Amino acid sequence: MKSKEIRDLIDFIAETGLNEVNIETEELKLSVKRSADVTQVAAAPMAVQAPAASAPPAPAAATVASEPAVPASENGNYIEVKSPMIGTFYRSTNPESPSFVNVGDSVSAGQTVCIIEAMKLFNEIESEVSGTIVKVLVENATPVEYDQPLFLVDPS
Repeated sequence: MKSKEIRDLIDFIAETGLNEVNIETEELKLSVKRSADVTQVAAAPMAVQAPAASAPPAPAAATVASEPAVPASENGNYIEVKSPMIGTFYRSTNPESPSFVNVGDSVSAGQTVCIIEAMKLFNEIESEVSGTIVKVLVENATPVEYDQPLFLVDPS
């Protein structure tokens, strides 16, 4: 198993919330356990330890594009930027930093609009559309659900 495949497995475990995965083939025995401070990867015949992602002051873990924005029928021509995952919504990297976007700000496709923390991983959420932020639909530091609208964007 290549190191990239092991990293992908660790990322998968972090996203799904599994605490332990054991894989055994004729050539390889792999055990991955997740704890609060350390993710341990053991492969026969050697063991590897990698630090788990902890709450850094700035987002570090991954960049995740938001779900493709879809028009919101009750909001006219506005497009919703939705949450691609369950987690905690943050408007900035830390309490002292300014928000990524505010009402009235112009955004372009691919621009980071917020962070969603899921299992101590800070995921940057990017806008799928260009336009102007019309409304922030979620309060800072509150839980969000999968596919929950976070922002309304006027694409004109």
